[in-house]
Amino acid sequence: MLQTLFSTPLVSIQLTPMRIPEAVPDRESTWLAPDGIATESIAQKSLLVHPGEPSEIVVQVKNLAQRNLRLILKVEGNFPSEWCQVVTEDSKIAPGAQMDAVLYFSIPANYFEDQQAINPENKDRLVLNFHSRVYVYIDPGTEKEQIQEEEFNLYIRPHSRYINFLPIIYREVDFIGRFIKIFEETVEPMVESFNVMWANLDSLTAPHALLPFLAHWVAWPLDPVWDIAQQRRLIRRAIELYRWRGTRKGLRLYLHLYTGLPLDDHIPQETNKHISITEPFSRGFVLDSAKLGEDAVLGGGQPYHFNVRLRSDRLKNIDEILVRQIIEQEKPAFSTYDLFIENFQ
Repeated sequence: MLQTLFSTPLVSIQLTPMRIPEAVPDRESTWLAPDGIATESIAQKSLLVHPGEPSEIVVQVKNLAQRNLRLILKVEGNFPSEWCQVVTEDSKIAPGAQMDAVLYFSIPANYFEDQQAINPENKDRLVLNFHSRVYVYIDPGTEKEQIQEEEFNLYIRPHSRYINFLPIIYREVDFIGRFIKIFEETVEPMVESFNVMWANLDSLTAPHALLPFLAHWVAWPLDPVWDIAQQRRLIRRAIELYRWRGTRKGLRLYLHLYTGLPLDDHIPQETNKHISITEPFSRGFVLDSAKLGEDAVLGGGQPYHFNVRLRSDRLKNIDEILVRQIIEQEKPAFSTYDLFIENFQ
């Protein structure tokens, strides 16, 4: 026989929401007893859920009977069943013992933005408040099956940071929280854009559409031969390249940005570097120390000449024509050079 009311309840049910709303709708602010006296604030039996953020209610069921009870807990409400997951312990509890269960609620993150919510032709208003019940079935499957229940409310509200800046008296009004969220959604994108403005001015993080603007700032020509990652690095180092143009350091830096080969600043010997730029007779003719054929010559030779040697294990990724264009652009106009591209062993 099914019973819903008991003179002496067999179990007691206590609900503990993990997130209680600061404000509830005015029409539901209190539960009223028959004599009109407010008996319990509905906020204490309500769960606040933000879309995309999990929330939970702890259900504690205590056995008040003098015998073992077998219990089954179920949740029903006017919300989609997939929003709630019930996790319980052992269904059997001894006299005076307590069973703990947890109701996990998870609302879709796009609850306020999905097409059903924003479609102007949809005549059904977006539901923000749901009423639910926790049912405890005692000795299910027997003739003595009984039911006890406890009500709670589920409030879905957008997460608002601006509400924390209001005096507490305004935060106790549910409409104020939803109203200020309108201004937050309007102003916050501008605030966020201002906070990340630095990223728009850095060529490594700026949107692709801003690269021509940043290149114009530093008077750097955009060449479609270079890929996007290389162009970003060149724009960022443009001023440094201008400063060292015509020098060994400037040419090595430019070739490093294109090829990705290391600068090897820690290697003292120039010929051992991945990007080696050497002059055949760098010391010139010094009396008492020069040796013919090694660091000095008599007659002939190529004045203002240097050698560029690239050592890489990815030779297919190096375009010799583009490398020569870089050298022609960076070297002094009167100098000559030889280019060697070798496999790095």
